[in-house]
Amino acid sequence: MDWIERVAEIRRWTRGGERAPHKPLLLLYALGRFQRHGNRPIPFSAAEAELKTLLKEYGPPRDTSPGYPFHHLTSDGLWLVETLHGPGSPGPELGRLRDSQASGRLHPDLARALSEEPGLLGRIARYLLDANFAPSLHTDLCMLAGLDLETAEITGEARKPPPVRRGPGFRDQVLMAYEYCCAFCSYDGWLDGTAVGLDAAHVRWWAFDGPDDLANGLCLCAIHHKLFDKGVLGLTQGRTITVSARYVGRSQASRDMVLSLAGRQAREPQPGLDAVKPDHIGWHVRQVFRTPARG
Repeated sequence: MDWIERVAEIRRWTRGGERAPHKPLLLLYALGRFQRHGNRPIPFSAAEAELKTLLKEYGPPRDTSPGYPFHHLTSDGLWLVETLHGPGSPGPELGRLRDSQASGRLHPDLARALSEEPGLLGRIARYLLDANFAPSLHTDLCMLAGLDLETAEITGEARKPPPVRRGPGFRDQVLMAYEYCCAFCSYDGWLDGTAVGLDAAHVRWWAFDGPDDLANGLCLCAIHHKLFDKGVLGLTQGRTITVSARYVGRSQASRDMVLSLAGRQAREPQPGLDAVKPDHIGWHVRQVFRTPARG
């Protein structure tokens, strides 16, 4: 059985192309628990707060109940839920999950495969990350999910799949277009002739059909890249920088590096080169940026 294919076939709620990484987040959380404790049942009472945090940090910019993935993942043959009354989920409502003392665990067939096949856990986790989240978020997401991805991947190093092929010239193209300068703050550091601390950021994430071309790229310093992918920073259709009103920064550094960006025009690429397309900006506004924007 190809478990990567099974994971890839997870059914997801869709509406207008909105991100819905609820089930992938629960699976990453469950893999982290499996890595530490084996396939012991996970009481919903213990998982609720942690899942809520994962959904808030890495889900779409709308409120979602942790009961949604806990219940609905059972339909994909990867997750089982039991209650005081026996097998089967009582539904996604929080009250029912709590009152019935629901608990969940990976399907025994998947748990057996994870135990018998070195590296499978790492391959599943890597697929879930690459297919649902921007690369700048992977390390922090794994830490929050309690998943030691480095150990999991080293364990199965001999059987790791080849890396996903990406446009090899994307980074060079984007950094050159923006003259090796952050489009938000103008940082332009170099070390021994090499640009350091500068990234080629995808506006529409690669995991969601964001192309590796200049019209979907921004040259951003490492900190503004992370804040852009977290939804702290965004762009208007006129490529004015926005800052989420949910962001709180009290230090002078936060004021200088983040809050002062609100309303500032983002740097444009060199004349004659493609600026970010409006539809990619629109995707980021709908799917990543944490509205509302500061005035």
